[in-house]
Amino acid sequence: MKIAIAGAGALGSRFGFALHQADNEVVLIDNWVDHINAIREHGLKMTIDNQTHNAAIPIITPQEIPSNVTVELLIVFTKAMQLDQMLQDVKPIMNDNTKVLCLLNGIGHEDIIAKHVSRKNIFIGNTMWTANLVAPGHSESFGAGSVNLQNLAPGEENMAIAIADVLTEAGLNAHFTENVHNTIYLKACVNGTMNGLCTLLDVNMADFGATKDAHDMVASIVKEFAAVAAFENVQLDVEEAIEFVEKCYDRTTIGEHFPSMHQDLIKNHRLTEIDYINGAISRKGRKYGVSTPYCDFLTQLIHAKEDIILK
Repeated sequence: MKIAIAGAGALGSRFGFALHQADNEVVLIDNWVDHINAIREHGLKMTIDNQTHNAAIPIITPQEIPSNVTVELLIVFTKAMQLDQMLQDVKPIMNDNTKVLCLLNGIGHEDIIAKHVSRKNIFIGNTMWTANLVAPGHSESFGAGSVNLQNLAPGEENMAIAIADVLTEAGLNAHFTENVHNTIYLKACVNGTMNGLCTLLDVNMADFGATKDAHDMVASIVKEFAAVAAFENVQLDVEEAIEFVEKCYDRTTIGEHFPSMHQDLIKNHRLTEIDYINGAISRKGRKYGVSTPYCDFLTQLIHAKEDIILK
């Protein structure tokens, strides 16, 4: 399959590498000059469970997309705030049959994608794979992961299953689901707790989980996600969601991982996606009349941290 990865950061590189190794025709699209130059010069370096590999995968900027090349599948891995511009920039690589799969953190990205792509070509989901950027051109990943995805428009179930099969054949453990919004909200509970809290406390997930107040903080945030989700016909089991989040503390799997928000702000001094995670719950809470004090305060704290670090 001809596949483009729009946003070739840590996870984009991880997926691009896996799909390339499975003999798909993959091109990476990104705007980070140092990353692009490193991959062009040395290939993509990918460390998976302490085994390092190199793959010669083409990488281009959106401005370098050839006018006569289109892809069958575009997987978007940009930061949430970059999504709209990236979709506008990569239009030359898409035609009326190109499918777009969004696996971004956060909630509501399908509304942005629908401004650029027919709803019948949009597929949404989430992933529990984790990855870190070690250096330009070098991504690392450890532990197992999965992908859940669904078609946005009715009648495209067979295509959603076919996309899941392509990902699974690449070792990415993908599944078609008939209730993707539930899995998106469940993953959002992980992001809404681990991202902000680990960033503010400057710890990995296992070290956060070892604090005496971790459970109460997680429970308070998850309850706000569940209350908002109920207004969107998504029924989250609070205890199940808390248990799902607390699995992240396991050092034998992903507990040593620093969440993406920590990587963005603390490690790389970049703006975060807080407005598309806890901030989204705050906005939806105001819309539905649901009180979300923990998400409100966490969003404010991260913005204050951004002001301090990025001033």
